[in-house]
Amino acid sequence: MSALSATARPSDAGAAVRARSARAWWPLAALVALAAALRLPTLAQQSFWYDEAFSAVHVFHRSLSSTLSAMAHTENSPPLWYLLGWVDVRVLGDGEFALRLPSALAGIATVPVAWGIGRELAGRRAAVIAAALVAVNPLFVWYSQEARVYALFVFTSALAMLCFLRALAQPSRGRMAAFALSGAVALVTHYFSVFLLAPMVLWLLYERATRRAAVGALAALAVVGGALLPLIIAQGGHGTQWIGKWALGSRLEAVPQYYLTGYSGAPLGHGIELLIALPILAGTALGVLALSPRERRGALIALAVLASGVLAPLVLALAGADYLAPRNLVAAMIPLTALIAVLLAAATGARARPRRAHAAASRSDSALVAIALTCVTAVAFAAVCVDVSLSPRLQRGNWRGVARKLRPVGPLTVISTVQLASAPLEYYVAGLRNLPRGRSVLVSEIDEVGYAPLRSGAGEPPAPGFRLVQRVDVDGLITYRFRARAPRAVSRLALRQAALTQARPEVLIHRGARTRASAGAETA
Repeated sequence: MSALSATARPSDAGAAVRARSARAWWPLAALVALAAALRLPTLAQQSFWYDEAFSAVHVFHRSLSSTLSAMAHTENSPPLWYLLGWVDVRVLGDGEFALRLPSALAGIATVPVAWGIGRELAGRRAAVIAAALVAVNPLFVWYSQEARVYALFVFTSALAMLCFLRALAQPSRGRMAAFALSGAVALVTHYFSVFLLAPMVLWLLYERATRRAAVGALAALAVVGGALLPLIIAQGGHGTQWIGKWALGSRLEAVPQYYLTGYSGAPLGHGIELLIALPILAGTALGVLALSPRERRGALIALAVLASGVLAPLVLALAGADYLAPRNLVAAMIPLTALIAVLLAAATGARARPRRAHAAASRSDSALVAIALTCVTAVAFAAVCVDVSLSPRLQRGNWRGVARKLRPVGPLTVISTVQLASAPLEYYVAGLRNLPRGRSVLVSEIDEVGYAPLRSGAGEPPAPGFRLVQRVDVDGLITYRFRARAPRAVSRLALRQAALTQARPEVLIHRGARTRASAGAETA
C-alpha cells in the first residue's frame, strides 16, 4: 500500500502544479480572448478614412522599392509598418480586413505585454489590471482597427518597456540585448518612441547595478537612431501642417479625452468622460495611500516614462518643433495605464496592517471599494467600445456608403469634395483621379460631397446649366447631385469655388474624362 502511495505522489504533485499554473494564467487567456472579441469581429465594419485609404491608394505599390519611395515622400513614419503592410497587401490583398489585421494582431499582442509590465512593476494584481485596461480601453481598440502605424507603435513601445523592466531587475547580457533590440524595433516603428526610450536608458545608466551593462544597449539604439536621420530629413515633416493649425490647448485637452472615450468619443460629451474618469481618480487616490515600497518604485518608473513621453514633445512644440498630435502620444498611454494599474493594485490589495480591529476593517473596506472602482472602469471602457461598434456617429466616415450612392461614375461625372474625402473615394470608386490644375472637364453630372458645417450656398448649382436632382445623407456625409441636359465644360477653379464646405476642396474625375486647358489662371 505504501508503495502505491509513493508512486502516486509524484503524479499528484504534477497535477497540482499544472492546476496552479492553469489558475495563474487563465485570467490572461481570458483577457486576450476579450481583446480579440472587441477587435476582430468588427474589423471591416467601418470604412477607410483618409489616411488609411491614402496608404492603400498612393503608398502601397507592387514593387517594394516604389512603396518605400512613396513612404519617404508622402509619409512621416519610419519604414517598419510600411514593410509589414506591403507584405500584407501581397498576401491578403488591400481590403479593410486585410489591411487592418496587422494592427488588430498588434493590439491583441499588447495585452500580454501589458500583463508583463504590470507584473514587473508591482506583481500579479497589477498585471491583471494592466492587461484588462489595455484589452478594453477604447483608444487602444480604435487604433487596433486602423490600417496605420499606431497599434504597432503601442505594441513595440510596450515591448521595449517590458524588456527595460526585466533588464533593470536582472541586468544580464541577454536581457540588455533584448531591450536594445526591442527599442530599435520601436524606433523604426514611430519616431516618438525616442521620448519613451530616453527615460528608460537614463534610468539604466543611473542605477549602479545596470550602468555598465546599459552602455552597449545605448550604443545600439544610438546607431539605429542615426541611421534614421536621412529618412527624417527626406520626409521633412510632410503633411504635418495641420498640427500647428490646431490650438495647442485643444490638443492637450484631447489627450485625456482620447484615453477615456477613444479617438471618436467627443460626441459622448464631457459628462461621460467625467463618469469614466471619476472611478479611476478615486481608485488611484486610494492606491497612493496604500503603496508598498515595491509598488512605489513601480509607480515612479511608470510615471517617469509617461512624463517623458508627454512632456518632451510638449517642450519641443513650445520651442517651435510642433509635432504634438494626440495620436502621436498613443504609446505614452501604456505607461499611464501601467501607473493606474499599480495604484489600483495597491488599493485593491490593501492589507489589514494596523493592529486595531476597526483600522483593519477600514483597510478591508477600502480594498473592496477599490475593487469595485476597478471593475466599473473596465466595464465603462468596454461599454464605450461596444457603443462605437453600434453607433455610426462614433465611427469613421461612411465613405463606402457614399461611394455606393455615387455609382456608377463615368467619364461625364465629376466629384467635387473635401481633401479628406479624396483618397477614400479613390479607393471605393474605381477609375478616379484628380483633375489637374488649370484644366476644365466636359461633364453632365456634378456630385458635391462633404460634411457639416456646409457653406451658406450649399445646394445651389455649381455651374450654369446644372440643376439639383438629389440630396443624400449617409451617416452625416452629404452628397448633392447636379445634372445638365447636355455635357458642359466646367473648370477646376469653378468646381473648387463651389465646394460644399469651407474645408480644402479636391476635384475628382473619371480616368476617361475629356479635359482641356482652362481660360482663366488658377493659383491654388
